[in-house]
Amino acid sequence: MALHRCLMLGTLATLLLLCLYVVVLVTQETTWDPPPLRFFLQGGSSTPLGPTKLVDRQTTGEPRGQLVPGPGSTRAPSQHRGPEQDGLDATPSIGPGLGGADQTRTEGPTPRPRQPTAGNWTTEPPVLSGDVYLSEEDRPQSSCPDSVRTRVARTEFGERFLKNVPVLQWARHATRGQYERLRRYPGSHGWGGVDNESAFLSLSALNSSASGQLLDDWKDRGNGSECIPCAVVGNGGILKDSKKGKEIDSHHYVFRTNGVITAGFQEDVGVRTTHYTFSTNTLMNSLRSYAGAGYRGPPVSEETRYVFLPDHDRDYLLMKASVTHTLVERGPEQGRDPTSYFGKDVSVEKVKMYHPDFIRYLRNRFLRSSTLKTRFKDIYRPSTGAVMLLAALHTCDQVSVYGFMTPDYTKYSDHYYDRDHHPVVFYVNHDFKMEMALWQRLHQAGLIRLYMRQ
Repeated sequence: MALHRCLMLGTLATLLLLCLYVVVLVTQETTWDPPPLRFFLQGGSSTPLGPTKLVDRQTTGEPRGQLVPGPGSTRAPSQHRGPEQDGLDATPSIGPGLGGADQTRTEGPTPRPRQPTAGNWTTEPPVLSGDVYLSEEDRPQSSCPDSVRTRVARTEFGERFLKNVPVLQWARHATRGQYERLRRYPGSHGWGGVDNESAFLSLSALNSSASGQLLDDWKDRGNGSECIPCAVVGNGGILKDSKKGKEIDSHHYVFRTNGVITAGFQEDVGVRTTHYTFSTNTLMNSLRSYAGAGYRGPPVSEETRYVFLPDHDRDYLLMKASVTHTLVERGPEQGRDPTSYFGKDVSVEKVKMYHPDFIRYLRNRFLRSSTLKTRFKDIYRPSTGAVMLLAALHTCDQVSVYGFMTPDYTKYSDHYYDRDHHPVVFYVNHDFKMEMALWQRLHQAGLIRLYMRQ
């Protein structure tokens, strides 16, 4: 009898506790209703030709993790001072976001006024943010009266073309403030995958006055020329039997990339290389993939500069080893000697590295692909050739382009050195067709001269 009474009391106690638990849950649901969180992208066109207007919620100076009001909010944006920090020009200016960004000077068109209405709080996925960039003083190296920078203002690209975004990063940028700013962005668009030690030590090694200039020897090379003409040479099959070699080599500067092979193809593609663009990953892939065609490594000559496109920390490690003449200290290339790739005369003056702001700027304003709306968004970036071409567009006065994809690309093999016809290979981390459309529009606007065989 006593046991029966204990069981009954235990059951009643359990039921009472369950009832109290349900009451607490119902009370929480009815008294706490957080504002819904949604992603917002201003001017969300995925074509390469319309104006790009991205809102960088992460660099408005708001504390990380705090939501920033979008078009549907009545909350006013914070006002921020742009202190001059880290020895860099940090003067604030209004960019496409809600206000000036601390530690950086923002670039971009002033946003249109928004009508305050009741609505939701908004934020953006990190891969689509970041249309705010470091701004450095623009000092043209020539007095060319008909340079790209002069002509671009009269074209459809005038609004999106920023003259002051740094093309290269070097020792000047190796600061704590810049690391905190750039580590928000992954891959080649920032320092998200690079530890601060690798970033600081590697960039600190790029301490030459030539490190911040893509065309560092123009004063010696110009020979009184008023304009800087550059040839940008891809490896496309359209160059086979083109007989463009002498024309390419006649330019003051010749840019090439990845698996370039000139031996045996001089008549079509020339022999000179003043700037070789690559990432450590594309270099190693080229050594594996094109060895059978004759690729043995980057071009090596007295005039050749090696321009790293930083995808991973391995790029910083190989770059540092190159300029310090040491072995790569860790990572997939650990123990390798950089002189086996770049020659024994490689020096700090000959090694450069693209700035993540520049690559992110190219993605946001020139090549914002619909891939960014897919599950591959985190690995998408402009191709190595595209970064090279657009770097020349932001640096040279006249840009002639050879060996890049054209609308009749199916007529040609993937590479000019292919023994048999191989169709163009498309990769999920690039948007070659969008890039092809961009080259056509740049050519039509008179900003580049694109070789198209006709």
